[in-house]
Amino acid sequence: MTTHRDLAALVQEHRITFLLAMMVDLNGKPCAKLVPAEALEQLATEGVGFAGYAAGALGQKPHDPDLIAVPDVASFTPVPFVKEGLAIVHCDPHVEGKPWPFAPRVILRSIVENAAAQGFAPYAGAEVEYFLLKRDDDGRLVPADASDVADQPCYDARGLTRMYEHLTAISTAMNELGWGNYANDHEDGNGQFEQNFAYADALTTADRVVTLRYLLNVLAEERGMIATFMPKPFANRTGSGLHLHLSLRDTATGSPVFPRHGEQTDTIGLGLSGTAYSFVAGILEHATALQAVIAPTVNSYKRTGAVASSASGATWAPKQPTYGGNDRTHYVRIPDDQRIELRGGDGSANPYLAIAAAVAAGLDGVERGLELGAIGSGPDTHFPPTLLHAVEAFEDDKVVRGTLDAAGEGVSEYFAGLKKDEFFTYHAAVSPWEHDRYLTAF
Repeated sequence: MTTHRDLAALVQEHRITFLLAMMVDLNGKPCAKLVPAEALEQLATEGVGFAGYAAGALGQKPHDPDLIAVPDVASFTPVPFVKEGLAIVHCDPHVEGKPWPFAPRVILRSIVENAAAQGFAPYAGAEVEYFLLKRDDDGRLVPADASDVADQPCYDARGLTRMYEHLTAISTAMNELGWGNYANDHEDGNGQFEQNFAYADALTTADRVVTLRYLLNVLAEERGMIATFMPKPFANRTGSGLHLHLSLRDTATGSPVFPRHGEQTDTIGLGLSGTAYSFVAGILEHATALQAVIAPTVNSYKRTGAVASSASGATWAPKQPTYGGNDRTHYVRIPDDQRIELRGGDGSANPYLAIAAAVAAGLDGVERGLELGAIGSGPDTHFPPTLLHAVEAFEDDKVVRGTLDAAGEGVSEYFAGLKKDEFFTYHAAVSPWEHDRYLTAF
């Protein structure tokens, strides 16, 4: 719990004049109040109040009592490159003195605590892919870099150089924050980029994804660009993923759990421990339900369900819940003996919920001692073709559904309702595709 003294020391050290007390709703929308340093004692001791229903998808009605966002001092993040004297502090929402079970950060905390009870500490890395766009004179979305038109722009040195100011500003910010930015690249879509940072414990990584999205949005806007994490903004271009690199450590020793550590048998041959293979098996068994959480929008299924390759020749999105070694076509990629990469999530995923659900699914596999089939295989299930199919699978899966209910009952039902409403709202809209196909067809 934050203390006034801890937060005050950080505010003084970094010469902070204002703090963004930040939280996200179930959809991942960042919500904040701007708190002057003069009100620091009240923030640290009492938190800051939000009308939960107004904030977004947080399980409240207009008549419900305020959400009180309680700052976590460990998440304190000075952001002078946005505004001089500004810092972010991520918060755990409470209602009437108790952690609010509909708050994503509270949900992830509960899953981390559940993992600790099993002797594990989950760690995560995240690949945040995004597009930099603008609107042309006709209002259409196009790459912010007008020269970014190649069919295969991935890793293009010239595209990186043209976006040098933006990319280096973000890289410098991450390194000043101690995140360990180690690479920045042009991705496979025109206008698409990725900026990588070091892995950390699950909660810290989720906080950093939220912070990075905020930084990308704000700094891109200052340069007249739109930073979007929309999974599939263009039908003929690669979509944006949120690939999660997951691992476990032993809570007693702090040592990594996934390497084989001298185990005599490795029937799979990828160098992982039996615990790690069971973790992968758990993720695969729950994959269809997991998609509702890690690919939670209508647009998500334009990415994983792409019927044609992008202009570059590949979609880089999994189509079946399979696993493999250092092979990016699989749902779960195992690049080495330290971690696994879950590739089914996308840029619309709420990082707290995505990491929580993936960890819970994996730990279910560990608890049950699930075994993997041959490399390249997976459960005999169909990947959900739409958000509605994913939500129906979510409702039928006790483990993934239970992840959202980890801090209190009713969250999974509320989440499923939100997502069904989203799908049917989309379904009710009449699109240009329908005009083109049906207007004079009969």
